Amino acid sequence: MTTTSAASNDAPQVPEAEAFRADFERLRDEVGKVVVGHQDVVESVLIGVFVGGHVLLEGVPGLGKTLLVRTIAEALSLEFSRVQFTPDLMPADITGTTIVVEGQTDDGRTDRVFQFRPGPIFAQIVLADEINRATPKTQSAMLEAMQERSVTVGGTTYPMAKPFFVLATQNPIEQEGTYPLPEAQLDRFVFKVDVGYSTRNELHEILDRTTRGGSPSASPVLDGPGIVAHQQTVRRVIMAPSVTDYAVRAVLATHPGGEHASELCQKFVRVGASPRAAQAITLGAKARALLDGRTHASAEDVRSVMLPALRHRVILNFDAQAEGVTPDMLVNDLVDRLPVQADGAPG
Repeated sequence: MTTTSAASNDAPQVPEAEAFRADFERLRDEVGKVVVGHQDVVESVLIGVFVGGHVLLEGVPGLGKTLLVRTIAEALSLEFSRVQFTPDLMPADITGTTIVVEGQTDDGRTDRVFQFRPGPIFAQIVLADEINRATPKTQSAMLEAMQERSVTVGGTTYPMAKPFFVLATQNPIEQEGTYPLPEAQLDRFVFKVDVGYSTRNELHEILDRTTRGGSPSASPVLDGPGIVAHQQTVRRVIMAPSVTDYAVRAVLATHPGGEHASELCQKFVRVGASPRAAQAITLGAKARALLDGRTHASAEDVRSVMLPALRHRVILNFDAQAEGVTPDMLVNDLVDRLPVQADGAPG
């Protein structure tokens, strides 16, 4: 009883929830001045930012993935850098390197010192464009930065600025000359968001904005300290034990051979989602609750973020590939079939 009361007292107050929603909506509207349509994509990416996670965007070329990331950086007034991943990109091209710098001492002698020159990873928003085009060695250079928020070069560890996000893009159709992201790196992305085609009306709007001499841009609406404050607000949102259990069972339902595994999972999944998936679902659900003006997360909030949180963490077997089963099909089936309440759930 004491624990519940303490959690309730620490929960965000109504003004904090309203401030979160107001800033989120202002940011979404500012992005909408530049990016036409894709409202679900924009919202998912922004939720990833507000929970402090990295986001992977996948879609065919020309759909505005890079534009979306650039626009978010402009609207957030954060330091931005772009890394164009190519097969010849080296780890030091991302993290930076130590160089020898010559200088003069007070007595006129030449002095040589080692100096670290930071790479483009040392920004607050890093666009990893076509991340699957780099070799595994170079991709692995991102792992420490994404997980530990630091980079180690020459035995010295350099912390990243706060907040720090990697927003990566990849093309699902051009497989020649690409290197699929390893499972360990995919797991570092809080969400994977699929970017689809624009509608007829959206294409008309895109043409109106881009072929008549205008060049819309986003204005800064939020800074780094404001984002960090909202991230703390998200973590203080209340989630009842039964709702938390719903998120836990969603992850366990992807584990073949487990007691909660779905029928499709038993047949088609080789490796299920990790505990990071449960963390992503929980934080995403809490952010969704704040967007609805609530300081407690519901089962519907959990359900709304299952697909982007799980689709890249479910590794399918050969049978799934042979029968055309996709991770989205499996996760959607899980969402439809998993009961909200279960026997033996915590209070």
